[in-house]
Amino acid sequence: MTAAPQKRLYIKTYGCQMNVYDSERMADLLRPLGYCATETPEGADLVVLNTCHIREKAAEKVYSELGRLKPLKAARAREGGAMIIAVAGCVAQAEGAEIMTRQPAVDLVIGPQSYHRLPELIARTHRASGERLAADFATEEKFDALPNERAVSGVSAFLTVQEGCDKFCSFCVVPYTRGAEYSRPAAAIVAEAERLAAKGVREITLLGQNVNAYAGGLSPLIRALARINGLDRIRYTTSHPRDMDEDLIAAHAEVEALMPYLHLPVQAGSDRVLKAMNRGHTADAYLRLIERVRVARPDMALSGDFIVGFPGETEADFQATLAVVAEARYASAFSFKYSRRPGTPGAAMQGQVAEAEKDDRLQRLQALLAAQQAEFNVSCVGRTLPVLFEKPGRHPGQIIGRSPYLQGVHVTAPQSLIGRIAAVAITRAERNSLAGALAHTPVLEPA
Repeated sequence: MTAAPQKRLYIKTYGCQMNVYDSERMADLLRPLGYCATETPEGADLVVLNTCHIREKAAEKVYSELGRLKPLKAARAREGGAMIIAVAGCVAQAEGAEIMTRQPAVDLVIGPQSYHRLPELIARTHRASGERLAADFATEEKFDALPNERAVSGVSAFLTVQEGCDKFCSFCVVPYTRGAEYSRPAAAIVAEAERLAAKGVREITLLGQNVNAYAGGLSPLIRALARINGLDRIRYTTSHPRDMDEDLIAAHAEVEALMPYLHLPVQAGSDRVLKAMNRGHTADAYLRLIERVRVARPDMALSGDFIVGFPGETEADFQATLAVVAEARYASAFSFKYSRRPGTPGAAMQGQVAEAEKDDRLQRLQALLAAQQAEFNVSCVGRTLPVLFEKPGRHPGQIIGRSPYLQGVHVTAPQSLIGRIAAVAITRAERNSLAGALAHTPVLEPA
């Protein structure tokens, strides 16, 4: 059988880790059609923008990128070639028809639950007929259609186990763009993890919009994955406080492979704001949950998400957020100004906060969070940590890896350690990383 002619594929990924996973899977889907990844859109036969709708001005960034791609597409046509442009992801789900209207250069719009149909839709596009818009919520069908084999480019990999959300926080578009909560069968997840481990993956991060709402419990799944030979580290993100059950907390104490790093967004510290956000928990309940987690795993590194300037937020409400941060003590965090998302309840709420006030609050919050991150990093100096080395560093003789707490760690060491775990004596804390030296000449198992 004659191999398909090689074509060039450029994928630009916006937003969350789930989009990174989705982009990898799209590349896997398209590889049998002869598509090979390229680093730039110039000369590409297929360009996919895998979009995110969570952050501010997400759609505008997509249209700006489409504006840059339009002349490249025209240039390809003048040369006798063709460039297919596809918009995928959450902006595609939310604004599919408008994208097609506003930018005729777009050939395909495909939602996050429909990208398994990319080969079919590309074939239809080549025949200049058929669907150009696919934005339904056939989640189960999507996972069933994905190829078993995945390309592996390093020792760490993402693995989607759950999609969608039923929480309907009033600021969030996920329930509208990703649909209802859906959990993949545990057997399929374990099988995919086994295939990744067989290809040299040592660490997996389980992904879900609401990952600890995994049907059947996330803890039993983690325990099953921890039994896979060669899989040494397990992480998961993103979690909701309402779904952090006692079994999962216990797993942090009992499962050696489960890393002591927990991303558990609180969003705000004012109970009044949390109620308006429809979060379903109070600030005190969140703090007591963190206490129980730290009893199970005293060295837990805590990460979180924060939104400042939600409609109706007062200075007193914001001070309550600062108080939660002070008590919870974060090793890292993500913080943003509230921005309206069309179709969400928050967009229509009274009491929208002025941009200048949002800016001021965000700067104050980020200063406190940065101080806590620096304090946590400094607390690691003098300790010896196991580091999974991932890649060469920027300087000759340097390699970079990750601590159990997800910090980057760089040392001077042979590149033969990439893909291995070695003990590192931490000697210096930097703003976003740690520096150290090998604690001893490593005698390690084969990679």
